[in-house]
Amino acid sequence: MLILRLFSVVMLVFLNGCAESPEKSSVQEEVVEPVKIAEPKEKTPQSEVKTAIDPDVMYMLMAAELAGQRGQYAIALEGYLEAAKRVKDPRFAERAAKIAMYMKDGNKTDEAVSLWLKQDPEDPTARKIAALSALRAGNKQAAVDHLSAVLKIDPAGFEKTALELANVLQRDGKSDFFYEALDALAIRSPGQAVVYFVQSLLAMEMKNTALAEKMVQQALNIQPSWDKALIFQAQIAVLSGDLNKAKTLLRNASLKYPENDKLKKLLAQVLIKAAEYEAAGEIYQDIVLSNPKDAESQIALALVHLQLDRDGKAEDIFKQLLDQPEWQNQAGFYLGKIEEKRGHTQKALAWFDKVIEGPLVFESAITAASLLVKEKKFDEADSRLSLLSGQFPKQKLRIILMQAGLYGQQEQYEKSLRLLTEALVDYPDQRDLLYTRALMAERINRLDMLEADLKKILAKDPEDAEALNALGYSLLDDAARYAEAEKYLQHALKLQPNEAVIMDSFGWLLFKLGRLEQAVVYLERAYAKQQESEIAAHLAEVLWVLGRKDEARKIFNKAIKKAPEDDYLLEFQKRILGGEE
Repeated sequence: MLILRLFSVVMLVFLNGCAESPEKSSVQEEVVEPVKIAEPKEKTPQSEVKTAIDPDVMYMLMAAELAGQRGQYAIALEGYLEAAKRVKDPRFAERAAKIAMYMKDGNKTDEAVSLWLKQDPEDPTARKIAALSALRAGNKQAAVDHLSAVLKIDPAGFEKTALELANVLQRDGKSDFFYEALDALAIRSPGQAVVYFVQSLLAMEMKNTALAEKMVQQALNIQPSWDKALIFQAQIAVLSGDLNKAKTLLRNASLKYPENDKLKKLLAQVLIKAAEYEAAGEIYQDIVLSNPKDAESQIALALVHLQLDRDGKAEDIFKQLLDQPEWQNQAGFYLGKIEEKRGHTQKALAWFDKVIEGPLVFESAITAASLLVKEKKFDEADSRLSLLSGQFPKQKLRIILMQAGLYGQQEQYEKSLRLLTEALVDYPDQRDLLYTRALMAERINRLDMLEADLKKILAKDPEDAEALNALGYSLLDDAARYAEAEKYLQHALKLQPNEAVIMDSFGWLLFKLGRLEQAVVYLERAYAKQQESEIAAHLAEVLWVLGRKDEARKIFNKAIKKAPEDDYLLEFQKRILGGEE
């Protein structure tokens, strides 16, 4: 859902490091932590303690602990509640409240939190849980009271608390009610930018862009230099598809607050999204010049250089980063990609094999295997992939698909089919396994399996353009099924009208139907977008039949030069050009 992505992006990427509030555990973490009898915290002043824990209460706590360990949370809850009533120690009420929240028992939660607040009215966690309980129950007045208390007790931590509540309430379908409660809070506590900021986040979750823009602007009216709000204002524009507005907002903010690198970095990201790589590179270059230790910006600058085919400049940056242990694996991966691009297979493999830690380890290994496949070193590639299966069990599916493709390239279609069929036992409806098996089935003339697998994909997703195209194209060998093929291909073309392979399939259908002039239009459009061998063979054949033989020979000669062993081109040469010659 949008709000989960939105909060994730805002809190973990764009807004990282902006908050000044101290770290506290989230609502969910507090609720689900194991039930244990905690050792006493620092000693409470004697005047605040009713008595030492007497044997009856100790027995009660031990019974609650054992019940919690056995998953008997109702018994544990009653034990902690009773202990909280007998002993003036907020820890027992706190434990009871968290168990009640975990059990989603609103009445018991309220009872426990009430005891907790009587014993420690300034505890922000108690107020947070009380606010959540009130919001879930639809009690706006109580929710506002508790939110107001949190704002007063812990103003620096209010934003984090509100975002935690928003995440929980979104899952409960209570975002609208939380927004209304914040409205009431804004009236009670005017001039609080954070309240409007959270409302802006909620408005985006409710898909109300205009309201989100209004509320974030209200936050900025109160706190104009708040980078988090400035960034989110620009992010709203990005999410709305208005990159020009986002660029304008961020440029203005960067000029107003030239020392704020977070604004500059987001501007660079927006420019990259808009394919304005030169401008993005200039921003990263300025950041690196002012802060040579900013390795993240150096990586970003190097990637921009790669996008602009300035491989040498990118290489220089990556090699400098090899001296920094935390960046050497990432740098090594991209140095491998540069050597791969240059056609230096052994150098590329050497770099990929040096990536032994971090998030790019698997990507390096799989890229190395792919490179070996391109070089037709199939046995070595297969050996590497087999090792990866044990090292990266979470990537099992991707490895299987790559192995299947590897066997397919060697024309070991039966072996590929067996591998995919075995995998489908564990993943019976997995789309990519079904699609790949359909392709392999076609190679050994198992059209029944091809059709069954593609139809299974379409039963789950009737809008899968790739499956529609494959199924429609597969039917073109049977004149009795042209009408059926046309139905599938028209649907695919409607979904992706500019996709080259779909235009090619539809053009080939039109050729089969004898509509040559229409066919050549689609095939020429497909060939202009993607000069792939099969498309070239189709276009050449239609041109040949139309009497445009010189054009056909020109297209064929260009294609066969690039792919001298391609089956489609060789078949065209034998069937069409052979007779001519």
